[in-house]
Amino acid sequence: MQVPPFFSGIPPLPPRSPPAGVPSSTLLTAASHPSHLKLAHAQILRCSNLAHTSTTPLLLRLILSSPSLDYALSVFRHVPDPGKTPLFNKFLSELSRGDDPGLALKVFDEVLRREGVWLDRFSFPPALKAAAKVRGYGEGMEIHGLAAKFGFDSNPFVQTGLVGMYTACGRIMDAHLVFDRMSHRDIVAWNTMIDGCCRSGFFDEAVKFFEEMKNSNVEPDKMLLSTVLCACAHSRNLIHGKAIHEYIAENNIIPDPHLQSALICMYASTGCMDLAQELFNQLSPKNLIISTAMISWYSRCGQIENARAIFDQIGEKDLVCWSAMISAYAESDRPQESLVMFEEMQKLGLKPDQVTILSVISACAQLGSMDRAKQIHVYASRNGFGNSLPVNNALIDMYAKCGNLKEAISVFERISNKNMISWTSMITACAMHGDALAALRLFNQMKEENIEPNEITFIGVLYACSHAGLVKEGREIFDSMINEHMIIPRQEHYGCMVDLLGRANLLREALKVIVTMPIKPNVVIWGSLMSACQVHGAMELGELAAKQVLKLEPNHNGAHVLLSNIYAREKRWQDVGELRNLMRERGIWKEKGCSRIEMNGVVHEFLIGDRNHDCSDQIYMKLDAVVEELKQVGYSPSCNSVHVDLEDEEKREVVLWHSEKLALCYGLLNENMGSSCVRIIKNLRVCEDCHTFMKLASKVYKKEIIIRDRTRFHHCRDGICSCKDYW
Repeated sequence: MQVPPFFSGIPPLPPRSPPAGVPSSTLLTAASHPSHLKLAHAQILRCSNLAHTSTTPLLLRLILSSPSLDYALSVFRHVPDPGKTPLFNKFLSELSRGDDPGLALKVFDEVLRREGVWLDRFSFPPALKAAAKVRGYGEGMEIHGLAAKFGFDSNPFVQTGLVGMYTACGRIMDAHLVFDRMSHRDIVAWNTMIDGCCRSGFFDEAVKFFEEMKNSNVEPDKMLLSTVLCACAHSRNLIHGKAIHEYIAENNIIPDPHLQSALICMYASTGCMDLAQELFNQLSPKNLIISTAMISWYSRCGQIENARAIFDQIGEKDLVCWSAMISAYAESDRPQESLVMFEEMQKLGLKPDQVTILSVISACAQLGSMDRAKQIHVYASRNGFGNSLPVNNALIDMYAKCGNLKEAISVFERISNKNMISWTSMITACAMHGDALAALRLFNQMKEENIEPNEITFIGVLYACSHAGLVKEGREIFDSMINEHMIIPRQEHYGCMVDLLGRANLLREALKVIVTMPIKPNVVIWGSLMSACQVHGAMELGELAAKQVLKLEPNHNGAHVLLSNIYAREKRWQDVGELRNLMRERGIWKEKGCSRIEMNGVVHEFLIGDRNHDCSDQIYMKLDAVVEELKQVGYSPSCNSVHVDLEDEEKREVVLWHSEKLALCYGLLNENMGSSCVRIIKNLRVCEDCHTFMKLASKVYKKEIIIRDRTRFHHCRDGICSCKDYW
């Protein structure tokens, strides 16, 4: 057998020449350098019979001690008949536990190709473990076939390995078949099956296996209990989760931190935050991971103050913890706090990851702050996120929601690897800015480039048709979604169709869609019809729609307000009073109109008739001046949106004090400090009078006025709005 070549400059193994009779095992024990291992290897080759089993421990130590995997494989491959010695199984086991388990499969295959192959029951578990790690379903199937051929497929260790391999490859049914044939199922086998179900997303099956295991008198350990609790958390199975908690208490199992965390996760995921908090309080010391998770869970439940309390209790906060709190504020419609948190994190020297950046971009989108939007875009580019597809997709949405469609298009056009989300984001951006033709053009281009639209894409396209009155196109797209793309319509798609038809004053057809749709209409769908009836003055049908909304959501403020407005239009003031008394008793309030405008990086907020701003006196003086100037070009306040029992003069005052008018006048006061564009964000639908007011102001003051209301953008230039008065 040829001795492997040595490198030059090898340091000697003292003593320089091993004295006669010094065994190779001593040389291996004394080896402190890779070259010494090679010297020991040479000694083994000179003095030993490699085929003899006595050399196996020496060779195994040589192979496992080698810092070079290539060298170890070379040694193994020069051993005659390696499959006939325990060396093969031990080497295979080590490789399957290593960083590159695929090598175990290669060695297994090499040995199989040699003549006189010899395998025993210990050869298969490490090979199956390697196949599981690399998700090698094909290789695993071949190993299964070999195990059956050699008669080892009934061995419990081999069977457990097969279950692990099949579950790792997502083949739960195959794993189930092997598991059912097992004559002896120990805790390891049960754990493998249950954990495999969880990893593949079969959480209900995992819980069923756990119940079956309890009936077979196998006692679960803490690891298995944690796994099943995680399955309950993912499937929101509170009943079984509580049962497992009771089992832990009844059997006097003292939860370790891992099991405690699993219990907290189960209760929090099922919305039982009080129980989760109670268990969390018992944790000592508090785990950073579970503390961060508590922040996210409280955020999902809308309990942002509790999330912040947990955050403040954490001592050493890592990036994940900061990101969770930033995301919590962004998702709770508190974008300003989200951005403040981001600035605080940066001051501590923590560099954000992609998750953090996406949360901050989302906060900028909600806030509608163009200055902040540009800053975060520059920051993302300078910090290595410029080529990130998810970040660029989010930037499209951010710029669109900040009123800058041009910049959204610029980001979109720079993306070289556009995916379905990129196209959908751009289509939706065009839709919300009223450019339906651009949205349709993008939709057709997307299909031409073989990017398959999904259900969200169709919501964007139908939304575009709805806000532009493209009834024919909307009907065709809805039909193609079902017949060509095989997408089953969801509530959102039917809602778009009702909105499309309702805006076009096809109210009876919209009602027909509702009563014939195969799924039960929700509040949003009835609400769309209700709003359309209000716009078109169809009071009888509007009352019907409002009552349907109240059946589904008795405290829906919009439906109560609409009924109140209907009664007010008919001057049924007694009914109006009774309805508003009922609203007060139930704690139902009409959402107050609120408008925001950004000046030099500072966001200013106004309510209707607001007198709290530092510049209130100047704002109202400017408002009077603007009204007088607009009257010169035909403006006359419309009181159609005022549904209270007031004199006409009082109604005109209320209309003139709407929050968006105050925001505009503040912007005009500071026009020398800003740009030629005024951007306003309104939380409600802009009323007819304010819409006219903004159009005329854009003409008189030669400024573009962009208003983002609850559903869309209005770009007013030279007295014309991008919505073409269809909104």
